[in-house]
Amino acid sequence: MAAARMGLKTALYTLNVDLIAQMSCNPAVGGIAKGHLVREVDALGGIMGEITDAVGIQFRLLNTSRGPAVWSPRAQCDKQAYRLKMREVLESQSNLKIKQAEVADLIIEEASGRLQASGLATTRNMEEIAFPEAQSPTPEAGDRICRGIKLRDGRTVGASAIIITTGTFLNGLIHCGEQQYPAGRSGEPAAVLLGESLKQLGLRGCRLKTGTPPRLDGRTIDWSQFQLQPGDADPTPFSFRTKRVAHHDSQVPCYIAWTTPETQRIIRENVHRSPMYSGQIQSIGPRYCPSIEDKIVKFPDKTTHQLFLEPEGLNTHEIYVNGMSTSLPVEVQLAILKSIPGLETAEMLRPGYAIEYDSIDPTELERTLETKQIAGLFLAGQINGTSGYEEAACQGLMAGINAALKVKSEPPLILDRTEAYTAILIDDLISKGTNEPYRMFTSRAEFRLHLRIDNADRRLTPHGRRIGLIPDAAWADYLAKQQRLQAMKQLLEQTRLTSALQEKISLTEICHPERSEAQPNEVEGPSVSPVQANHLSAATGQTLAQLLKRPEIVIETLVPLLRELEPAFFEREQIRVDPREPVAALSSEVRNELKSVETEIKYEGYLLQQQRAIDRLKKAEQRAIPDWFDYNSVSGLSKEMQETLLKIKPRTLAHASRIPGVTPAAVSLVHVYIEIQAKRRQQAAVL
Repeated sequence: MAAARMGLKTALYTLNVDLIAQMSCNPAVGGIAKGHLVREVDALGGIMGEITDAVGIQFRLLNTSRGPAVWSPRAQCDKQAYRLKMREVLESQSNLKIKQAEVADLIIEEASGRLQASGLATTRNMEEIAFPEAQSPTPEAGDRICRGIKLRDGRTVGASAIIITTGTFLNGLIHCGEQQYPAGRSGEPAAVLLGESLKQLGLRGCRLKTGTPPRLDGRTIDWSQFQLQPGDADPTPFSFRTKRVAHHDSQVPCYIAWTTPETQRIIRENVHRSPMYSGQIQSIGPRYCPSIEDKIVKFPDKTTHQLFLEPEGLNTHEIYVNGMSTSLPVEVQLAILKSIPGLETAEMLRPGYAIEYDSIDPTELERTLETKQIAGLFLAGQINGTSGYEEAACQGLMAGINAALKVKSEPPLILDRTEAYTAILIDDLISKGTNEPYRMFTSRAEFRLHLRIDNADRRLTPHGRRIGLIPDAAWADYLAKQQRLQAMKQLLEQTRLTSALQEKISLTEICHPERSEAQPNEVEGPSVSPVQANHLSAATGQTLAQLLKRPEIVIETLVPLLRELEPAFFEREQIRVDPREPVAALSSEVRNELKSVETEIKYEGYLLQQQRAIDRLKKAEQRAIPDWFDYNSVSGLSKEMQETLLKIKPRTLAHASRIPGVTPAAVSLVHVYIEIQAKRRQQAAVL
């Protein structure tokens, strides 16, 4: 979508057009930190957030009992509707053609100008390519450049840039108990030919594993045995361009279940039949999304584990058992289900399974997600060692943007770690690599108070506008919002509290829309924070901003007063006022904008402190390591350190310092030798 919206003729080749955007695992978007990524995709001009708002069937804002840095939206989606809506949006996009075919090989041009495939294409087929002209990059000496693809049926397609997003399909192998069979997803063929061709190109690879739980028939479940988990009364949309989610008034509940000691006994007696513990699976799975057998083995002291029963859509009875990912034999999975109260008579529609697949070592990539070895070839998603739809989406967007910019001979879009979780993900991957599916967490950010969900548009929408992904109407809405926020902040900073104004402030108890979210689906009732009159008596003469800095004061307290002082801010909503209540209910749009202003004021000191640290980090980032720098001539660097630095080729000293195994002393040595080698080069040039 990014490449097409940026004006380039783009083709999407997929194994099955009917399964575009098929949600392979849980039909949910967002969650802790993942919601931040979706917000960033949306702020840059991506479509994932808008699609989710259109087909989400339950919305929840997680972690709101904690600080605003870790608030994250999550939505349970209608699995079928997500796929259909995504295809509808894709097919309506100009410059984008959707094709059903299997990509079998890449066509590479050597520096000599000779065309070759990785060993599977024929000379006759290579002659059929219609290569793009003018805009195609020219390889330098020793370089290779990707010129196109070869399809399994023999056709060839030329292109100036190729982006590979293969999910779990590269040499995919499914495991269910002792059974194993090739597949990219249950019921779909694996991409064997493309997997082999990538190996022959010399890209370093690794083997990863992930899994999925069984699905149940909701009509056979005793729902009275489980704890109800409703959605938020007024959902927070994912997209900054969505005013109200489509299923606002028809959200469906999820339910919370628990395993039993009997569950634990069944798994312990059969764990030797799990491919992970029998030795059948050698690859590494996601540490932060373990299988149910992994939980039992690694946490033997816990007698119960939490499960979530989540609907897969409005027009199906299929239920996803979140928390029960497993590759145990089918009969063992059935026994586990029957050991859980309420699931004794549940019928399993699909068994859970594990899947192994090929990925590429992400240290093979530049920050643009272009491969270092082959120009014009970009990789995104699980092929780079990540997990989850959200991690894949932000990579796909960045790869599409940078591939388009490369074809247009424009500078790439490279985000900084201090301005986006998307940048943190990419930087972590290319600097450190990964030996397990990478998952985003807010704890991976050095300055997460700056990287909140409410300011993702302020951080990234100007970038999206500059490269052509934000249309005029969306840009006008963005500018209007920033003006509203600035005006409200100035009002709070300039208005001083008087005795008359105190009477306008709600002194009754105010319910915060805050719930504890230690687990993505944990339920806890609203916490209540009373604002008493004696709290305000000593505040006379202070500004409303100073009042908001108090921990016990929230901006909802000031709504009756703000509504009189700045009525234009509230004109967008249909106010649902109960005359008996001192504070009118706010729409999610208005409430979220007010909370954004409150955060900027309440945490101003911390934000300024972090900004100083960000400035220091950016200075280090500005100290570039030249391409000509010779690590082998740095006296004092171990052979292992030299090999690591030569493999990663860090761009800056700060980048080098984040590489595992590279010590501060080594970074200091590199810093000194940059100056030494630069002087030697100058002297050689003079001579």
